[in-house]
Amino acid sequence: MSTAHVDTFAADHLPPRALLPILDISGIPGAAYPDRLNCAVELLDRQVAAGLGDRPVLHHAQGTWSWRELALHVHRIARVLVEDLGMVPGHRVLLRGPNNAMLAACWLAVLEAGGICVTTMPLLRARELAVICDKARIGLALTDARLADEIEKAANACDVLQRVVHFNAAVRPDSLESLMRAKPASFDAVSTAASDIAILAFTSGTTGVPKATMHTHRDMLAVCDTFSKHVLKPSPLDVFAGSPPLGFTFGLGALLLFPMRAGASALLLEDASPPMLLEGLARHGVTICSTAPTAYRAMTARAGGHDLAALRACVSAGETLPRTTFDQWESATGVRLIDGIGATELLHIFIAAPIAEVRPGSTGRVVPGYRAKIVDDDGRELPRGEIGRLAVIGPTGCRYLADEARQRMYVRRGWNETGDAFVQDEDGYFWYQARTDDMIISAGYNIAGPEVENVLLEHPWVQECGVVGLPDEERGQVVAAFVVLRPGFTGSADTALALQEHVKAAIAPYKYPRRVAFVDRLPRTQTGKLQRFRLREAQP
Repeated sequence: MSTAHVDTFAADHLPPRALLPILDISGIPGAAYPDRLNCAVELLDRQVAAGLGDRPVLHHAQGTWSWRELALHVHRIARVLVEDLGMVPGHRVLLRGPNNAMLAACWLAVLEAGGICVTTMPLLRARELAVICDKARIGLALTDARLADEIEKAANACDVLQRVVHFNAAVRPDSLESLMRAKPASFDAVSTAASDIAILAFTSGTTGVPKATMHTHRDMLAVCDTFSKHVLKPSPLDVFAGSPPLGFTFGLGALLLFPMRAGASALLLEDASPPMLLEGLARHGVTICSTAPTAYRAMTARAGGHDLAALRACVSAGETLPRTTFDQWESATGVRLIDGIGATELLHIFIAAPIAEVRPGSTGRVVPGYRAKIVDDDGRELPRGEIGRLAVIGPTGCRYLADEARQRMYVRRGWNETGDAFVQDEDGYFWYQARTDDMIISAGYNIAGPEVENVLLEHPWVQECGVVGLPDEERGQVVAAFVVLRPGFTGSADTALALQEHVKAAIAPYKYPRRVAFVDRLPRTQTGKLQRFRLREAQP
């Protein structure tokens, strides 16, 4: 199908055809995506036309926007992009800000105008932003005025970034709001192809090396019609909320794509720390919450002080969900956590289970629309019950921007190999073991770090922990634990010994951490993932 993009940078830097993943929409019940498709039109304008105009869509610090109010903002911003800022279809536009209504409106406007969104994490600094701008050849940035300093510095260091426009800065004569005032609230959206790239999602994961994944307009809808539709089962009465930034595809789906596709509404919190998230859940009658296990652990102790009666579904993703966290959250709220594994490379979650089918400790079953299997290093499917590499096929798949070497590692024989080690049982449930590069091999034993972490978290002294393998002349590797103790407890040799004995009593003794280090905090990405490579660098 013909592209609508005038600037063909994205298409020119797709992986070679032989390295592209197999894409299959046949497993999505009732799915029919036309060749010409603009996902922003489907998410917003179609819903207004269907009669939702006066219903709420975005709850935010300043109040609530209806669907019609959101559309008016989006159409004016799109006109500014085209008429004042020179954006043409295919241009990449960097978006920067905390989760708020204007950031969401900018995201939709860029896509309606045929552009490609590059939404960044709010905490990134100038050096990191400059790398993104250079890799994606970004000439225009829209930034929340409160976060403008670092992107302005990046513009000075990166010759490709020519224009930075501030929003949430109405008093500035050159702000986005000032430019919007003169524009009519109508816009003829660009008729993009369903296969045109809609977003570049940058991820450094746990390695610290930034890479960009490319997703199309059809992909935006496909994740709504798989995980959201069949696991969350939303209705227009649902209210979504959570902590992940819109720059993280977990947050993009949970806080924008899923609610809008369902005709529901979302609460966007600029500060989604556990206390503020709990307050928001109670105040707005949130029904569907998405955050990381770390946040659920932190909210558990405070949950009793808030009215969470409306809450019906809680999604945990971003890192492995410890069984202790699952049990504690259910005990505190009566709501069972929906575990899920997704990847920026596949856009969102592809293994999970609806609440009624959840098995504590399991990640779940393959989401309708996807296929998954456990394979060995040569791609051969393994029998049920054997540990191997997770391989996935579905309507979304990995496309790295101009990175053939990485593409070869991730996509093998058309399947997406996520780098996760799993076991699949006879009932089709998947049980997470570790990242394949985080399996610890000590004296010939294979040891999954998350299993040891789960046991340590059961100890009443332990608040957080991370377990990795460290080099050892005698054993090849030894299990090393980095532990954050709860307030009132002190790290000492006796404390370490007590934790080691606790692990030995709970699981096979060869899995116990032979090295224990007590730390004030664990290194995590902005999305809550534990950075095990930093723990390995620390060498206790």
